[in-house]
Amino acid sequence: MGSGQVTSTSAPLDLRGTHVTVAGLGVSGIPAAKVLHARGAVVTVVNDGDDDRAREQAAPLEALGITVRLGDGATLPEGTELIVTAPGWQPDKPLFRAAEQAGVPVWGDVELAWRLRGPGAAPWLAVTGTNGKTTTVQMLAAILKAAGLRTAAVGNIGVSLLDAVLGEEEYDVLAVELSSYQLHWAPSLRAHSAAVLNLAPDHLDWHGSMAAYAADKGRIYEGNQVACVYNVADRRTEDLVREADVEEGCRAVGFTLGTPAPSQLGVVEGILVDRAFVADRHKNAQELAEVADVDPPAPHNIANALAAAALARAFGVPAAAVREGLRNFRPDAHRIAHVADLDGVAYVDDSKATNTHAAEASLASYEPIVWIAGGLAKGATFGELVTRSAKRLRGAVLIGADRALIREALARHAPEVPVVDLDRTDTGAMLQAVTEAKRLAQPGDTVLLAPACASMDMFTNYNQRGDAFAAAVRELGA
Repeated sequence: MGSGQVTSTSAPLDLRGTHVTVAGLGVSGIPAAKVLHARGAVVTVVNDGDDDRAREQAAPLEALGITVRLGDGATLPEGTELIVTAPGWQPDKPLFRAAEQAGVPVWGDVELAWRLRGPGAAPWLAVTGTNGKTTTVQMLAAILKAAGLRTAAVGNIGVSLLDAVLGEEEYDVLAVELSSYQLHWAPSLRAHSAAVLNLAPDHLDWHGSMAAYAADKGRIYEGNQVACVYNVADRRTEDLVREADVEEGCRAVGFTLGTPAPSQLGVVEGILVDRAFVADRHKNAQELAEVADVDPPAPHNIANALAAAALARAFGVPAAAVREGLRNFRPDAHRIAHVADLDGVAYVDDSKATNTHAAEASLASYEPIVWIAGGLAKGATFGELVTRSAKRLRGAVLIGADRALIREALARHAPEVPVVDLDRTDTGAMLQAVTEAKRLAQPGDTVLLAPACASMDMFTNYNQRGDAFAAAVRELGA
């Protein structure tokens, strides 16, 4: 870890008369445009699309006096002094190349929110990672609330950061989920403490390479004041801590599913323990909670709980609040959610496992498994996932557009596993998939929906896919 002194500004940002271009209509662009306009900026919104939806979104902005250019997201408007972009806009777009040539800075909505914080603003406890971000941030918020703190889960989840920073409600601390896209466009963010949960190949089409993806994740550690929390089992997260330039006195704090070393949180005989935020971390450990307090107690979810606990402890939260917060927490739907038991077989919905890293963590939680998988692969390969999980598989049922990639990986690395390949993408395919999985399963098995793929080939989103799975299980049960 570096030791450079980083100071964050607390004076409100003065944007009066500044010519700001907002890139993209949508969930972040529209509120950003309104906030900038309200603060006296001269705002122009540019958007690639020019359809009925875009025109509907543009109308209320134009009524405020904001200029909107539809179908023209590539050209830098004349006089632009600052760009505020939707996080999903790729860095190689012509608009950003033009901005770089003109010396115009580019911020995301997270950067804008950070810069707009006023004096005495609530500090941020920030979380990123390929998987587990939302659950960890929600756990963290539950722990902070159990400690009596005014807080909210914000960022890439729940309340928008602009609303949290500029709203009337006052907070003591914010639990902030940040994606790699958001971090790429947030150069001056300086968190109180932050965690990178894990790193696996994802969004490489956007970032260009694994190294660039990791570097953007690592931005979350820059300027941390108290703790940089990393995953002991994922060396790359510790490497990012070593590379970060942080406030003097900021510590590296690891979390592990094993026995913790000094300056780590871990698990000892079913107890979550802290050897980082105790009086003598070389000799002492503080009991925080039991594994049974975490819902569900799957290994990767225990890791999420340890990361959340580490950030809370970095903020001074007592051990009793960690236990109470974890006991009170209930995960969102479609995250290793137990749907039902039918004829001695458990049916589990982990539709949120939309990439191979998340699916591997899900598969590691059960044995034996009838695996329902498939969808849009997004460029992923499945050989490593199948190799690591093969011994747990009773069978596999494959659905979706890119199921052949998983079928080929199973044939190569787990040829003994029976596979049902469903060549259909209609809404009734999930019922057939669950029916086939029921046929393959034996008492004591788990039928696990952990698709390792995105859902948009067959469903609106992973929520609809999970709902379809649960509905199919209930229909079979009836």
